[in-house]
Amino acid sequence: MALPKIEEARKLSDEELAEEILAVKRELFQLRLEQATRRLEKPHLFKHAKHRLSQLLTVEREREIAAAKGEN
Repeated sequence: MALPKIEEARKLSDEELAEEILAVKRELFQLRLEQATRRLEKPHLFKHAKHRLSQLLTVEREREIAAAKGEN
C-alpha cells in the first residue's frame, strides 16, 4: 500500500477536507487503542495515517494563507 499523494488532498473541497481530517484523527485514535490493548496487527498504518493527516493539515493551512493574502 503506497502512501497517499498530496494532490488527492488538494482536490478536496473545504468541507470534505474538514471531514477527512476528523476521519483520520479518529483512525489514529483507534490505532492507538488497538496498540494499547495489543490487538494491532498492522503497525505500518500509523505511518500512513500520520502522513495523510499532515498532508490534510498542510493543505488546510495553505488555503488559510491564500485566503488571508486575498483579503489584504
